[in-house]
Amino acid sequence: MDEQQITVNGQQIAFRESAGAEGPVIFIHGNSCSSSTWSDLLQGPFGQRFRCLALDLPGHGTSARATDPKDYSLPGYAKTLQDFAQATDANNAVIVGWSLGGHIALEAAPHLSNATGFVIFGTPPIATADQMSVAFQPNPAMAFTFAPSITPDEARSYAEAFTAPGSDLDLTEIVADVLRTDGNARAGLGASLAEGRYADEVAITSELRKPLAILHGEAEQLISLDYLRTLRIPALWREEIQLIPGAGHAPHLEAPEAFTALLQDFLADLG
Repeated sequence: MDEQQITVNGQQIAFRESAGAEGPVIFIHGNSCSSSTWSDLLQGPFGQRFRCLALDLPGHGTSARATDPKDYSLPGYAKTLQDFAQATDANNAVIVGWSLGGHIALEAAPHLSNATGFVIFGTPPIATADQMSVAFQPNPAMAFTFAPSITPDEARSYAEAFTAPGSDLDLTEIVADVLRTDGNARAGLGASLAEGRYADEVAITSELRKPLAILHGEAEQLISLDYLRTLRIPALWREEIQLIPGAGHAPHLEAPEAFTALLQDFLADLG
């Protein structure tokens, strides 16, 4: 796996690229995380087969802070994704987004006409702020989502909400990512959402013509499966939400074999 830097529209972006040749596949991490969350996938058999590109969003990981504070928003991140795909010759990629990364993928989807397909998880498509109360489960950790500053104990509580209750997943790297993230990224995202600066994701998924896979950890603590099942998504892969047993909000870390198998099946179905 190769760790690189690239500049897109004046924004320095760090990313990881696997050794595979098939694909490509672009991975987008969640809020206050980084491309390191995909490391095992990129270094394993999947990354050896497919050309995987995992970027650090602005203000996350080792990418530079946003050159424009307004870029800490879904439209800003979506533009970064579009520019990144163009700069890395991956316009035809399958786009995989986790949590915030899934929202970014949906925001960008209408502008990624050459993308082959989309995979989201930990991401409930919403149209209005009013839907957040039903799309997300009540969880104290949600209070840290848009916090400009986070203590180490708060970062651990936030990370624990990513996993199934009682999980023994090592959270050290996630906690480090949370603490390293520019607090303005969280605060800016929250402010942009309050201003209504986001696309109607329900409309996007209902009109999407490229295949969309939605994965969901059965022990998810943050996202409502009942809400996901109310959505009408004609392009939904296999015509249903794909459940991953024994996993919470981060099935790629908690149940990597099951997660990777579903990802491989999706790519195989795309041909």
